Amino acid sequence: MSNSKLIVVEGPQGAGKTTITDYLRYAIPYTNLYRLSGTADSSSTGKKKAETMYKDLLNYIKNLENQSINLVFDRTFFTEENYCRLGYKEYSFTDIYNELLEKFAKLDFEIFYITLYLEDENLYAKRLQRENKAVIKYAKFDIEKSIMQQRTYLEMSDEIERKYPNIHCLKIENSKDLEATKQELKEKIGF
Repeated sequence: MSNSKLIVVEGPQGAGKTTITDYLRYAIPYTNLYRLSGTADSSSTGKKKAETMYKDLLNYIKNLENQSINLVFDRTFFTEENYCRLGYKEYSFTDIYNELLEKFAKLDFEIFYITLYLEDENLYAKRLQRENKAVIKYAKFDIEKSIMQQRTYLEMSDEIERKYPNIHCLKIENSKDLEATKQELKEKIGF
């Protein structure tokens, strides 16, 4: 029986993943934080690279079952599926994604899948400019990209929740006061 939490935080650029995952790392005792970037290869060979990387990642996580270590991930294979659904890659990842999700759901952890989003999508303009001054020139493109990613992540959360009742799917609206968001996470995750 699970004695550890596995928390995956997903969401588009500007949703607050870094702030929230840093908070979870330090607020929950015995927690390791992992930040993943995926593969930059958007060609068909990138699919095999992503498949290998994420299958190895799940094997690594499986080896940490019942070690009294909590794991927090800032992005995982869910990002790969999101990007593929939006056409950012030359391939479909859905077959591999479904296989990975099936294994993910069977891990012996208390599993939380958190989707960060902004109710007011216009806030992405402010957040992306604040986070990266170089984005200002291309803010319109990046804002639209973040909005489309957000909508896809929310759809994915609904799909996961319907199919895998053991995965706690949390949609956290992250434009409110940071302390209020922290309190909501404490209550929903139970730490």
